[in-house]
Amino acid sequence: MRTALKKRRTALLAASISLAALLGVSTAQADTATSYEKRYGVSSVAAVDAQQSPYERGPAPTEASVTASRGPFAISQLTVPQGSGTGFKNGTIYYPTSTAEGTFGAVAVIPGFMSPQAVIQWLGPRLASQGFVVFTLDTFNGQDFPQDRAKQLLAALDYLTTSSAVKNRVDPGRLAVMGHSMGGGASLWASANRPSLKAAVPLAPWEVDSSWAQADKVPTLIIGGQSDAVAPVDSMSIPFFTSITAPEKAYLELKNGDHFVPAAEGPVVAKYAISWLKRFVDLDTRYDQFLCPAPAPDANISQYRATCPHT
Repeated sequence: MRTALKKRRTALLAASISLAALLGVSTAQADTATSYEKRYGVSSVAAVDAQQSPYERGPAPTEASVTASRGPFAISQLTVPQGSGTGFKNGTIYYPTSTAEGTFGAVAVIPGFMSPQAVIQWLGPRLASQGFVVFTLDTFNGQDFPQDRAKQLLAALDYLTTSSAVKNRVDPGRLAVMGHSMGGGASLWASANRPSLKAAVPLAPWEVDSSWAQADKVPTLIIGGQSDAVAPVDSMSIPFFTSITAPEKAYLELKNGDHFVPAAEGPVVAKYAISWLKRFVDLDTRYDQFLCPAPAPDANISQYRATCPHT
């Protein structure tokens, strides 16, 4: 059965890429009250929001700070060669050099079909300089399907928090996942398999299973491209968003964007990804201003759907 499913997915992906080529596309949970009570000594997210979050990192944000190429934290990086841990191949860890403000939330990021780490690697320094530990990954095989990539994401997070050289900088209770294309689909699967994650940001997610009604309860921001012919938003990103039962979710659609725009370095994707991670990994309500009320369509955004206001 699994072999048949993989063949079906391969055929669908090949068809999608062929269509993209014809169109000229470049190939280039919320926690329960019980867990909040246990972790924070309060009964809900709102109760945490009523006081300053103990996880705020860095100065108060501005439009300039969330769109800047680098945030307020000086960063370092280290290479994680193959064989360093189990369940993932290799990658690069980016982290704030100072620990004066305490530990940081962490994000694992994985690329899409036949893509190297380099495609999503810009997110490493961009997010780390905003106050996160970030692990960008290569996949075992460029053709790994979303469920396989999800296992790699979670294995990378386990390594990051238990065995890595920066484990003491990471709060193991505040973890998130990101990914592009099949890596975006992997972010959804990782959330379904580990509901304790604090946030997920799938970029142009590709997955043939479009229903996450009973699976994904992690606060999720999906970023899609309006003109994506590989993972069409009408059959993937939007149905994913609609079916997710997380009490906090959002869908950002990039105007005229193709499949690769959500993974390309730029201020719009960075602004909303940073704000989402800050809001739900760090419980930092200072970033609500960029998420709620939902931004109106403009030269960069064709639509934005959200569950505002956040509770």
